[in-house]
Amino acid sequence: MGSILTEYLDSFIRGRDDKQLITIPLVVLALSLLVSLIVFSSTGAPVKLGLEFEGGTMIAFETQESATVLEQAYSDYSLDAARKTGDRAILQFGPMDNEVQKELEKEITSKYSNVEIKQIGALYGKELQSQALKAIGLSFIGMAIVVFLIFRTAVPSIAVVLSAVSDITIAVGFMNLVGIELSLGTVAALLMLIGYSVDSDILLTTRVLKRRGTVNENIGRAMHTGLTMTTTTLAALVVMYIVSTFSYLVTSSASQVNLLSDISIVLIFGLVADIMNTWLLNTGILRWHVNRSNPRGRRA
Repeated sequence: MGSILTEYLDSFIRGRDDKQLITIPLVVLALSLLVSLIVFSSTGAPVKLGLEFEGGTMIAFETQESATVLEQAYSDYSLDAARKTGDRAILQFGPMDNEVQKELEKEITSKYSNVEIKQIGALYGKELQSQALKAIGLSFIGMAIVVFLIFRTAVPSIAVVLSAVSDITIAVGFMNLVGIELSLGTVAALLMLIGYSVDSDILLTTRVLKRRGTVNENIGRAMHTGLTMTTTTLAALVVMYIVSTFSYLVTSSASQVNLLSDISIVLIFGLVADIMNTWLLNTGILRWHVNRSNPRGRRA
């Protein structure tokens, strides 16, 4: 699969000018920003916040009732979501008064078996929000500093950072479209995505700026290595997503692992976006930069 994709992208890049290569990912980036702005205007956050960041209560228990029946039964308790994984139901509630909380817990524990209750206060959720934003912000700052120290040139450094920002933005837009909440797991996925993005972008930039040969030849060599790494990672993530999401359909003893499911699907879509941003956006910027500096398109 990697070699087929490499041949197709190499042919696509050679047949397009730099503006055409850059336009495609920038349009996708703009659409993702638009989606996030729409969500921000209605929720106050660029992506819907999960239990860890918003505060609330998650209750899991065994039942044969469907998610629809449970939604109707507990709609008076600020129910945010109800889902089933095999014989186990998971209900997620927003913040509520202590008396209402006790009443809800008493009702569920008296009616169902194997009840698990997880509660996070709103203040703690706000603190986690702040810590998550700091982690992502510091990651970008550290990445920008390291990239500039490596290349010591503004345009390639900006291209690497822009590609990483675009990866994160598109991944967040995807989360909004499919209804994935921002949780500790998805924050971890976004942080990992920064690492994957920088890895492929630095590979491309190093090959183009510091190797002999024409720009297109160096891009082709970097693409062969980079896409092999990315498609291998994607294959592993697809397997992880399938196992963590659908294993309960095969055996009743298994259950859906939502943390791994969310991490894997965010990384899958983020890496697909990274393929576009690295080999179209970053390539277009680098090729323009090198050809402007050296019209013959060769490195000495």
